[in-house]
Amino acid sequence: MTLTAHAPSYYAHSAHAAPARPPLAGAHEADVCIVGAGYTGLSTGIALAEAGLRVVVLEAAQVGWGASGRNGGQIVHSYSRDIDVIERQHGRAAAEPLAKMMFEGAAVIRERVAKYGIACDLKDGGVYAAIKPNKVPGLVHHKTLWERWGHPGLQLLDTPGGVRSIVGSERYSAVLVDPTGGHFHPLNLALGEAAALESLGGRIHEGSTAVRIARGDPATVHTAQGSVRARFVVVACNAYIGQLEPVLAAKTMPCGTQVVATEPLGDRAADLLPGDHCVEDNNFLLDYFRLSADQRLIYGGGVTYGARDPARVEALVRPNMLKTFPQLAGVKIEFGWTGNFLLTLSRLPQVGRLADNIYYSQGCSGHGVTYTHLIGRVLGEAIRGQAERFDAFARLPHLPFPGGRLLRVPFTALGAVWYELRDRLGV
Repeated sequence: MTLTAHAPSYYAHSAHAAPARPPLAGAHEADVCIVGAGYTGLSTGIALAEAGLRVVVLEAAQVGWGASGRNGGQIVHSYSRDIDVIERQHGRAAAEPLAKMMFEGAAVIRERVAKYGIACDLKDGGVYAAIKPNKVPGLVHHKTLWERWGHPGLQLLDTPGGVRSIVGSERYSAVLVDPTGGHFHPLNLALGEAAALESLGGRIHEGSTAVRIARGDPATVHTAQGSVRARFVVVACNAYIGQLEPVLAAKTMPCGTQVVATEPLGDRAADLLPGDHCVEDNNFLLDYFRLSADQRLIYGGGVTYGARDPARVEALVRPNMLKTFPQLAGVKIEFGWTGNFLLTLSRLPQVGRLADNIYYSQGCSGHGVTYTHLIGRVLGEAIRGQAERFDAFARLPHLPFPGGRLLRVPFTALGAVWYELRDRLGV
């Protein structure tokens, strides 16, 4: 069977070799069957396998094929909505337990990398940048908010010299430096986590699309060529769930984001990012960038609603890249790719149960790298009978898009126009 190829990204080009993981064939049993071998599924699988449970992961394509292997490769804390927004909309009782967890995902990543010797070019240091002076108060608020929840060490630099010491660009009015942020090779992280899971006795079957989940105790996950009976099932498909569980697909929308990687920049790379930080701006429709281990600039941004693959990724990303770094006008773009993330109306993740023994997590809304690693640990706790932290997420409302599935794309695209206008006006 020919496996679905990874997107033609820099990450696929530079990924470590991985073993063959044959499709599921025949009837099998496990304690837990996980659908999806992205970060959510792999993180959950490791947490459960470390506790001695028998884990089987079913992946429609290959490990890290979706957003887990295509993202910007940045460690960014918290969620797609800040804790103060969650508190304002849902109350302090809902916000407080989430606030206590919002820095944990990064710790899980670093713990796994160290424990299992995962080679993924992990570097410390992240930056939030304000493009206009009237965006600087947003950085101040960010710093104050995180310090309120016990995250010290953030440094605000708002002089031209201070900004230039971090980002070699005239575009930014201020930067907020977070030493506990960071960046890495996302596909190699996923491949390393898959190997870690297998070292614990977990099994991964690629090319094994789940076509049906039969309720029951145990539940049974069916593929075209086999089945897994399990005491528990975790649905961890995110933007690639298709129609496996229509009730989950109905309240979310796949969206695409674009990323490019330049040719290796050599000595010029240090002029762009002297401290080798990763950077994202604080616009509503933000850009993000960093250097790879071989000194390429990896630059991403933009959103296409409805998960339409743009014909020319470079044409969408290069203009903003050159606004940030006009000195790269003649630099060749060697890779350009797109990938889907799953958007919810609230921009908060959706977590819950489809049955007493069928769990799910989805809808990171573009902020999934740390969240997926956190929720994997939390799902592991819930399956082992400790559901307090799981329930903190499960209590968040799952809101439908206005107009249902038919109108969710135009309504959300209209919202994006509004956010873009706010970015332009700096409000």
